[in-house]
Amino acid sequence: MNTLQEHKITDYLVSRNLSLDIQIEIKDHMIHQIMDLQLEENLSFEDAFSKVKESWKDEFITANYWMFFREPIPLIAKKVIREKYNKLLKKSFLTGLLFLGVNILLIYLANNADTYSFLFKGLNGMFLLALAAVWILNFKIRQYMKPDFKYKGKCLYTMYQQNMGLMFLCALSMLQMMMRDGHYAYQFFREQNHADNFMMMTTLLIPFLLQTGVIFTLLNFYEHKKNLLKMHDFLTLTTDGK
Repeated sequence: MNTLQEHKITDYLVSRNLSLDIQIEIKDHMIHQIMDLQLEENLSFEDAFSKVKESWKDEFITANYWMFFREPIPLIAKKVIREKYNKLLKKSFLTGLLFLGVNILLIYLANNADTYSFLFKGLNGMFLLALAAVWILNFKIRQYMKPDFKYKGKCLYTMYQQNMGLMFLCALSMLQMMMRDGHYAYQFFREQNHADNFMMMTTLLIPFLLQTGVIFTLLNFYEHKKNLLKMHDFLTLTTDGK
């Protein structure tokens, strides 16, 4: 398959409003399907491409995915993104539960409320530090986190760039969490003070949700970093202004 033919496939996928990384995955499948049809049925590129587009037609029907996208996206994109995000969310949730257990353990390890407050702040500060470290140590790929890659004037995103705002939101929320002392949870478990169960649940639940969110954004970041290898050729073209 020559370069002109590959560009025709790229143009078609761009017109389907697919994110950049999903385009590249689907493009590989399409190329193999087209080449197989050309060999098996002795078809020209245009005829094989038309048959492949017809076979993919139902996958490009738009569908809503309100959890992560405000606008409808192609069904195939929803399938791929949901499969990947579900894995990331499951890992994040399980790891968040682990740190919830650590948080409760710290309550029993602390000698007094002040000690637990220090440990509580330290635990949440560790997540904030992890976000800062990832952002600082991966400075070379920051340019690839910006949604400004263009192909023939059309701005292209990756599925991971959609969640960059979540990373900064989690960082700001975690910074606010570090200003809390968590004393309601300490009073409930260590001092048997059950006067304010709602605040006790809030003290445990909000850090758990924030920590889970931070873990998700970190996993999201490194998945994007791995996908940059697959997108290298395309990104080289875009940064060269082509």
